[in-house]
Order: sequence, then structure tokens, then C-alpha cells
Amino acid sequence: MDTASTGAYGDVRTAPRALATEAVHAGRDDLAGQGLHAPPIDLSTTYPSYDSRAEAARIDAFAGDGADPVGPPVYGRLGNPTVARFETALARLEGTESAVAFASGMAALSAVLLARSAMGLRHVVAVRPLYGCSDHLLTAGLLGTEVTWTDPAGITDALRPDTGLVMVESPANPTLAELDLRAVAHACGSVPLLADNTFATPVLQRPAEQGARLVLHSATKYLGGHGDVLAGVVACDEELAGRLRQIRFATGGVLHPLAGYLLLRGLSTLPVRVRAASANAAELARRLGADPRVARVCYPRLGGAMIAFEVYGDPHEVISRVRLVTPAVSLGSVDTLIQHPASISHRIVDADDRRGSGVSDKLLRLSVGLEDADDLWADLDQALGGSPGHPAGMEGTRANAVTASRSH
Repeated sequence: MDTASTGAYGDVRTAPRALATEAVHAGRDDLAGQGLHAPPIDLSTTYPSYDSRAEAARIDAFAGDGADPVGPPVYGRLGNPTVARFETALARLEGTESAVAFASGMAALSAVLLARSAMGLRHVVAVRPLYGCSDHLLTAGLLGTEVTWTDPAGITDALRPDTGLVMVESPANPTLAELDLRAVAHACGSVPLLADNTFATPVLQRPAEQGARLVLHSATKYLGGHGDVLAGVVACDEELAGRLRQIRFATGGVLHPLAGYLLLRGLSTLPVRVRAASANAAELARRLGADPRVARVCYPRLGGAMIAFEVYGDPHEVISRVRLVTPAVSLGSVDTLIQHPASISHRIVDADDRRGSGVSDKLLRLSVGLEDADDLWADLDQALGGSPGHPAGMEGTRANAVTASRSH
């Protein structure tokens, strides 16, 4: 049978492997022994069992600590072998004990908040900017949580006895501001740090190695990489993973097996895609930084395929004129996407809070893909064509120079 349901991968690997090797082989280590090359897709929602006493015991064990049931699968909401393969692979790439996949990134974050709230830890300390919907979920208190927004230097002072989580995103969406995750983790003390690693991916950054106890991904983005799967995942230690599995089982925010298969396939090319797109992004950031029609460019010190830039002209006009670049929400696909955060991804955030965290009305966010860099620049160049240059008196100030993103 498909041993993904038994968690039997750990017996196969005996020595550390490079990330590129793990990306190709993690979650697939048992296939050759089954006479398979491509991972199977298990679409079953339920599974036959002729030993109801043993099944009851396994369900009782899951109710106790949320550990993956040993033995054959029970029910699709409890776990799925195909999804388990992706979870195993992502945990390997992030360097954590476990990973738990969900139907979306927001479902994954919601599960974390519910798990901490169930322990009476309803308070969250967070650093802006975050993804707009993450910001809204915390600010609106939709899950009964209370949030204190602070800068990194204020994290320790913001902690309370009922603080269950500190949440940061680095590089941040959409400004690409970077944080010293090791220093942030130290400031959290015993409170778990959740780091959203969607933009960096484990190719560029592994937050668990810097002290984060939970690593969040909108797997819709780079992990899938082709704009055809919606998913979220949390990489963490097994204790927290058990809680998250219980929340997932109770709320039903499960990942479809076909999505799990596509994500596992996406991971195999993740290092190649991220590095190639990052090379394109670095070149476009250089050209944008030298362009008099561009007021400011932010590109992370650690690299990556995301660029944030402000224009002197109307950003909506730039959006309307692109032809090769796709004007659309989301990011991390093989094709290049551009959007106006103040209108879309961060529209739900209060305008003052949005601007205060660096998301100006002139800011555009570019997710750079795998097209030829010259072709991408030709499209951006013509899209910027009608934008005015430096205002009077600005020449020579280097206002449009590329700036490495910095912590708040």
C-alpha cells in the first residue's frame, strides 16, 4: 500500500541531503520499494476497515494528541496519503519535525489562531506589514483574538500572560521589509514565533533555523508555482502539528488530494524556479532603480522574485498598459504578475494603518516570473511610458535608487 499514510519516510533517509535533492526526493523515498516512479493520487474519501475495535482505538489516540494515526487511512478529513507526502516534503525543506496542510493559507493561519485560543491564549503580537487578509483577520478579531501591533523593538514589552503567538512576515508583503528573525525570536521568549515565509520560501530562508516555531506558507504561491492550486501549510514541531491536525479535522479545512499532488510536484522544481525568477527580478530591480519615472524601488537583501516600486505617475495607468505582464492578484507563478496593493491585496486594511506600514497609494508589487528579462523590461518600459519623471528639483537626489528592504 501507499506508505505515505504510515509516516514511514524517516526510515529511508540516513544522511543529510542538500535542499535541491530534498526538493526532488522528499515525500517520494518509498516509491521504488512499491515499484512506482510517480507518486500516486489517492482520491478516496473513506477507507474500508473490518476491525472496528482497532479503528476506534486509533481515533481515540488521534483525539488525545493529534498524531497521525498508525496504519491504513480512516477518513479523508482525518488524513490523506497524497497530502501526507507533500507535508513530509515541506517539513524536510523547512527543517521542521512536521507540517500540516490546509485548503488555503488563510485556513492555515486560522487553524493556528484557533489552536492557541483553545488554550486560553487569545492575544497576538504582530508586526506590520502583513498580507492584507492576515492583517484583517487579526484586527477584526473574527476568531476571538486580540492583537497588539508593534515594531520589532517593542515585541517583548507587548507580551502578556495570555499572548499565544507573535506573528511576522519577512520579507513583508508588499513592501519587502526584512526582519532579523533571530532577534525577533529572542524577543518572543517562550511565546511561539510564527514567520510567514511565503515570499522567501525555504530556498532563500529557513525561519525555523532562526528560532521561529511555526513557519507559514500560502502554498498557492511559490510552492505550487504555476497558479493552479490553492493551499496553505504550517511547518512546525510535532506537538503543535498535533493541535493543528485536530483543528483541521474539526473545522474541515482539508487540502484536496489533487492539490497535494500538484504541490509535491511543484516542490521538485522550487529551487530552480526561485533562483531563475530571482535573477530576473534582480535585473528588473536594477533597471527600475535607474529609471527617472520610478520614485523608489525595494528589493530584499536576501534576493527573491518580488519587487515593490513606487512611480511618480498614476500607478493605475501602469497597470492598465501592461501586455506581457499579467495584471492580477497572487504571486509566485511562472509568469510575471503585477498589482496595486492599496487597491487589492491590502485594500481591506485601514488606510492609515496601510500607509503607516509603508504601503503607499503609489506602490506597485511585481511578482517576477521565468520569462526573458529583456521581454519583461520592454513591457514595463512601455507601460511606464506615459508616467512623468522626477518632479522639479528632484534630479540628482537618487530618489529612485534601489533600496534594500529594512526592518521597521
